[in-house]
Amino acid sequence: MKEEINSFLSTCDQDLKDLCNYLYNNPEKSYNEFKCSKYICDLLEKYGFNVCRNFLDIPNSFICEKGSGHPKICYLCEYDAIEGSGHITGHNLLSTISVAAALSLGNVIDKLSGSVVVIGCPGEYLGGTKAIMTKQGAFDDIDVVMVAHPDILTSESGSSSAIIPLNIEYKGIDGLSFLNKNAYTALDAVLLNFNILNSLTKGFPKNLEINSILSKGGYTPLLLPSKVEAKFYIRSKDSKTAEWADNKLRKIAQYVSDLTGIENTISLYEPPNQELITNRTLNRLFSHNLKENGIIEIGTPRDIYAGLSLGTVSHKVPCIHPYISIVNDSSTLYGTKDFAKATLSSFAFKQCKIAALALVSTGIDLIENKTLLSEVKTEFFNFIK
Repeated sequence: MKEEINSFLSTCDQDLKDLCNYLYNNPEKSYNEFKCSKYICDLLEKYGFNVCRNFLDIPNSFICEKGSGHPKICYLCEYDAIEGSGHITGHNLLSTISVAAALSLGNVIDKLSGSVVVIGCPGEYLGGTKAIMTKQGAFDDIDVVMVAHPDILTSESGSSSAIIPLNIEYKGIDGLSFLNKNAYTALDAVLLNFNILNSLTKGFPKNLEINSILSKGGYTPLLLPSKVEAKFYIRSKDSKTAEWADNKLRKIAQYVSDLTGIENTISLYEPPNQELITNRTLNRLFSHNLKENGIIEIGTPRDIYAGLSLGTVSHKVPCIHPYISIVNDSSTLYGTKDFAKATLSSFAFKQCKIAALALVSTGIDLIENKTLLSEVKTEFFNFIK
C-alpha cells in the first residue's frame, strides 16, 4: 500500500504545487479567505471528496469527507495571511500538507475502513474558528486531529499558551470637560481599573501574563468620552490560571463600577484558546512515520509561547501539532518574507510530501490497528479526567 500511496501522490504533484503557489500569490487576511477557501474546496471536490462550504455557517470554512464510518482521521487547513506581509508563517504550505495527506489517504480509504476528513479553519491570526467549531460539535464525531506546521526546525508536538482576550468597556457621561469637573467619567473608571490591576499583579501566578491597552477613549481633552474601552490579553500555560485571571479582571471591573457609578460591559474581542494538549501516543506514531519516510532529525516537543486555536480542539479529541523544517538555510527566519518565499522552494515541497506521507501512515496505523487507536483514546480520556 505504501508504494501505491507514493505513486498516487506523485500524480498529484502539479495540483499540490499549484495549490501552494495559488495561496501564496493570493494572500487573504483573516476571515476574508474567499479565494483560498474556494480553491481548496474545488481541488478536494476534483478528487472525489464530498464538500460542504461555509461549514456551520462560518464564511470561508469547509468540511470535506471521503469514506464512511470510523475511525475518522481529520486533517486541518489554515489559509489566512498577514495583510501586507503574506504567508510569513507558511499557511499556504500547511494547507498543502493537509490536502496532500487527505488526497493520499482518500485514494485508499475504500480498501481500508473509516473516513478521512478535512476541515478548513479561517481566521487563525485573529483567534481562529476552531473554538467556535468545537462548541458547535464539529469534532464530536472525530477520532483524531492532526496538522503539521511549516517551520525552520523539525520538532515534535508540544504545548501552547491558553489565551483569553477580554474587552472591558465603561460608559459614562459626555460633554465639555470643564462643565463636569466633579463627576466621575468613563476615563476615570478605566484608569482606576489599570491601577488596581497593576497593584495586584505582584501576587499573580508566575506563569500568568496580562497585556493591556486603552483601545477607545476620546480624541480631545476638551470633550469627555462617553465610552472608554480597554483590551486585556490574558496568557497562561494552562486554562485554569487564565480563567482565574479572567475572573479577577471581572471582579476589578465590578468593583470600579461600584465605586464610581460608571457602568461596564465585558466581552471577548476574539475567540479564546485553551492550551494545546499533545497526545503522546499519537505524537510517537507520527514521529516514527516521519523517520520511516525520510526525516530523521526530530527535535523534542516544542512548547510555544503563542496561542493555538487547536488547543481548544485538543481538549475534545486527541491532537498533535508537529513542526516540519522547510528550509535548508539557517539564515532564514520564521515569520519573515524570506520564510514565505521558502515555502515555494523544491526543498519545501519535498518536506511537504514527507510530512503528508507521515500523516497518512499514522492514519492507516490507527485504522488497521484498533489497539493503537485504543491507546490514543485511553491516554486522552485519562488526561481529561
